[in-house]
Amino acid sequence: MIDTLFTALGELLSFQHLAYMILGIFVGLVIGVLPALGGIAGLSLLIPFIYGMDQVSALAMLIGLVAIMPTGDTFSSILLGIPGGSSSQATVLDGFPLAKKGEAARALSTAFFSSMFGGVFGAIVLTGFVFIARPVILAFGSAELFMLAVLGLSMVAVLSGRSLVKGLASCSLGLVIGTIGAAPATGEFRLVFDVTYLYDGLPLVVVGMGIFAIPEIIDLMRANTAIAGNMPLGKGWTQGIRDWAANWFLSLRCAAVGCIVGVIPGLGGSVVDWIAYGHAVQTTKDSSNFGKGDIRGVIAPESANNAMTGGAMLPTVLFGIPGSGAMAVFLGCMVLIGIEPGPSMVTTDLHLTYTMIWSLALANIIGAGACVMLAKPIAGLTKVPFQYMAPFMMVMISFAAFQSTRSVQDLVALLALGVIGVLMKRFGWSRPALLIGFVLAPQAETFFYQTLQFNGWSFLARPGVIIIGLLTLASIYFGLRNRVDEHAEIVDPSDKVPDVPQFRAHLPQIGFAVLVLGIMGMALMDSLQRDFLGQVFPLSVSIIGLMMLGILIWQLGFADTGHHSHFDSELPSEESSRIAVHGVWAGLAWIAALVGLVALVGFVLGVVIFFLAFMRMRVGATWTRSLHLTAWAVGGCILAAWALSLNFPSGVLQDFADLPWPLR
Repeated sequence: MIDTLFTALGELLSFQHLAYMILGIFVGLVIGVLPALGGIAGLSLLIPFIYGMDQVSALAMLIGLVAIMPTGDTFSSILLGIPGGSSSQATVLDGFPLAKKGEAARALSTAFFSSMFGGVFGAIVLTGFVFIARPVILAFGSAELFMLAVLGLSMVAVLSGRSLVKGLASCSLGLVIGTIGAAPATGEFRLVFDVTYLYDGLPLVVVGMGIFAIPEIIDLMRANTAIAGNMPLGKGWTQGIRDWAANWFLSLRCAAVGCIVGVIPGLGGSVVDWIAYGHAVQTTKDSSNFGKGDIRGVIAPESANNAMTGGAMLPTVLFGIPGSGAMAVFLGCMVLIGIEPGPSMVTTDLHLTYTMIWSLALANIIGAGACVMLAKPIAGLTKVPFQYMAPFMMVMISFAAFQSTRSVQDLVALLALGVIGVLMKRFGWSRPALLIGFVLAPQAETFFYQTLQFNGWSFLARPGVIIIGLLTLASIYFGLRNRVDEHAEIVDPSDKVPDVPQFRAHLPQIGFAVLVLGIMGMALMDSLQRDFLGQVFPLSVSIIGLMMLGILIWQLGFADTGHHSHFDSELPSEESSRIAVHGVWAGLAWIAALVGLVALVGFVLGVVIFFLAFMRMRVGATWTRSLHLTAWAVGGCILAAWALSLNFPSGVLQDFADLPWPLR
């Protein structure tokens, strides 16, 4: 055993291993900074380069990339309000408000230190957990995994905003969107309406950016100021470390949560940051500042997501069961370089297991240091007037969304979800609740039907189910006591919103509620046409959603003026509402114009036309500056596509003309 440990340590500290690890960190950092590409894209990029490499060097490069991805995601989540990846979505809720207050440096410093701690903590735990992991992992059956998905859904209680009814309706809408595509049990296609794009469901990247990124971009466009306004970036680099030190126990607990979620295959890492964020809110006496720039809202998810990466490696390495999408690609890379997952990883190849775990810890330390060095110049983006950043961000999220399925319809879906996200933010519907529902819908449904098939309703008597059920009830109880809202100063159902004219308060709200009601009705009718196992989940969800919407519409129509369900961020004055609403639809029109241009003439030519039009018509820039910024935008996209082997969307023009790359 001692010889094995020394062998692993020698491999870890070799020059070749460290060099390839740093290379992987650099590649992962570049991909992490670009919004929404994620670990799957990064690991896929490395596949052609690991052919013929020795096992230790290949693993070093792969783990360097895997370790830094959740940390690199933090840049766009905090600085731009765009979820950098599935593991950094919850960071947006408090990280972006901190950046808008001029505390980007503090938020980034705290995030990087929390990420480093989470990664190192996960590696330390896994070092001793290797031998006891097998019985723990095998103890979780489909019933326990279903209950863990329900535990994740219980986070809606804490993230429902000032109106619990709107929060539950948002979650139901997310669950319905998550059922689009093939039913796990029967393979029947639901809610596809003969649209080929919908047969595989909507990609998480598209949903996340549509619901979160587009509303933030439009709001900042309307303000016409920098993200941080006139606030200084601040000297918060050491303050961030002090913030972490003051909340070290929260970071420790969330890192433990990340390890547990990562170790359990099937639960996935997309929800770990929400669970950690909900835990932070539930265990805090004063939660009134969450959602508006509470540093604990950064510490919790960032501690958990890096620890989760280490946890997800255990089932991947020991059983060949990937704990996330990125780990599925990592598993393929292991097989490619001749490493067979299984019992041999704790016997003859134990040194490789420890090399991987310790490499993960070292890569987190090096990666956090690299992020700190780059943070200051990158944080300067928050001082750039947003009218100049807006077209770059529109192009960036469009380019990232297209990489989901390589279809122009990715951009159409992004636009449609962006409209829903804008309206949800305006009317106080919980966007995190929708995202939680969407992320957990496939897992919850799959484990539910498996549980019913294997155990029937007797699964409710299983000890693990009872324990997780009690944790879920406790989560709901504490979540209802400490709710997070995007707009409210205090999240209390008894609070009143400012009095507004009845007609102005009710009509837009009711219109949006009726739209969602129609979606729920379509889901209900569609589910009734499926077999029992294909209909039970969407049928149940749509009925709950219809009930919540019925209650909401009644509140909007009959509750006293100023009821918490009447919240509308475009009010109170009619004049300010008219100007603000015009700004919303003008912003959406620019995004729609970009999507339309890409569909007609392809991505590169579409971006050229869009950028020049935006700079001249919206910003009022000179032709020289417009051409200069357009060249930077197009050149950056072409460079990223060439370096990362990514494709550009093609348009109608490309169907009729044989154009050279990158115009084709």
